[in-house]
Amino acid sequence: MPSANPIKREAVEHSAAKRRKLSSATDRRVSVLSDMDSPTQAVRNVAPPVEIELTQKESILRQLLLDVAEYIDASALPDSTKHHLALPEELAKQKLVLRFVGGWVRDKLLGVPSDDIDVAINNMTGYDFGLRMKEYLDIPGNPAKYGLQGMGGLHKVEANPEKSKHLETVPVRIFGFDVDLVNLRTEEYSEDSRNPQMQFGTPEEDALRRDATVNAMFYNLTTSSIEDFTGRGYKDMQVKIIRTPLEPYQTFKDDPLRVLRLIRFASRLGYTIDPAAEESMKNPEIQAALKAKISRERIGKELEKMLKGPDPCTALGLIDRLGLYETIFSDPTKNNDKLKPNVGYFRHSYSMVHEITERDDATQQIFIRDAEDRYLAWQVAALVPWVDAPQQPPSRPGGKLPLPIAADVAMEGIKSTHKICTIVTAAVRLREEISGLVHKLAEQNRRPNKPVEGEDVRARDVLGMAVRRWGSSWRTLVVFAICTEVADESDAKDCMLYLSTTPRTH
Repeated sequence: MPSANPIKREAVEHSAAKRRKLSSATDRRVSVLSDMDSPTQAVRNVAPPVEIELTQKESILRQLLLDVAEYIDASALPDSTKHHLALPEELAKQKLVLRFVGGWVRDKLLGVPSDDIDVAINNMTGYDFGLRMKEYLDIPGNPAKYGLQGMGGLHKVEANPEKSKHLETVPVRIFGFDVDLVNLRTEEYSEDSRNPQMQFGTPEEDALRRDATVNAMFYNLTTSSIEDFTGRGYKDMQVKIIRTPLEPYQTFKDDPLRVLRLIRFASRLGYTIDPAAEESMKNPEIQAALKAKISRERIGKELEKMLKGPDPCTALGLIDRLGLYETIFSDPTKNNDKLKPNVGYFRHSYSMVHEITERDDATQQIFIRDAEDRYLAWQVAALVPWVDAPQQPPSRPGGKLPLPIAADVAMEGIKSTHKICTIVTAAVRLREEISGLVHKLAEQNRRPNKPVEGEDVRARDVLGMAVRRWGSSWRTLVVFAICTEVADESDAKDCMLYLSTTPRTH
């Protein structure tokens, strides 16, 4: 059956800028969309003139959830059993309303399959609903209605007052989907933490607390309709813009991680960030809050998703243009004002890796064999601005050398894996040796008929021995060396081209 979805995803790969382009085409005028000039104006639900077409498994999941809601509403149980957390009186009187929320709705509108589904519940915690769903599926005959053998154990995410997670959620694996059950919520932030005080909220309040309008749309399971309570989500998808539902400065001040999330979504979707949001992202107060309130693990996780996404170059370019390099790529365990990265190297470095990954020739095939090589290349490129940082001396004479600053930044600043930190350490320490060999190779390739003075580095055994010294990650080490040369505006770009004619040793 052809999709009724008027937004079609056209995967267009451009060799000059590897970005996934998502184009939209509508058969009807979007005349009902809100023309609000400010997101702080009164919120109303504007239903986009589209319908989401569910897959067979999504339809079965929807029916199961609706049947569980009907079962709960029909249960003659005291409130203390039905809801083990106190509810506002007006919510306790409501029937259950379930919605698919956030990224799943956005991806369905874009025609992108999604196995991650957040289910928002109007008047129960996710854990309470999950327990009742398990209870429903324990009734003989019920699982067979949905082709299930039963329901496994629930993994409860505890309410944790110390981390301000006051309402409980539960993840469930069912029909091949990763489903998170969670209540609609509103939140209140303190000045010194990104972890909010959470309370039961309305759909409007839940939509407004989200990071971007395109991530704030709901799919109501009862009405099978899309709900756009910000009045902007669908419209912003059409014009391909990332915008915060509320005023951006306060949105980022409340939760500075949203700065990185907007960069990630912009690079993933090929969207433009709203200029007002960009101005707030450049604000020194917001950048200071990002350093102070967000754990380095969370920063590292967002960066990893960017670099493994479809367009790492755009992500790093936004970090560069918004002045976020030192905010993200710094070692919080060291407060040495004299240790500064050469941020001017950054653009040259990520541009070089972009060129390597875009090439469809032997050069790219030498260095980028698979997704892991690609990810490692982007990782080391991001750390090139620290290459000139002075090597710290051993803590005692004859002692072991401390890690290079670039490796410290990888380890403490973005919480990279041990493998990546080891690669970065080797890349910094072997850089001069690798660069020297690359220059010799380029020079000898330039003059193939000239007699070689000294060692012929083009010989397979010479290159082979070098590769063995450098280890299994030699490709990434060479990429790092090339990036440092290009950043320093030498002729390493030519060296990279000559490498494409080098006999492969491994």
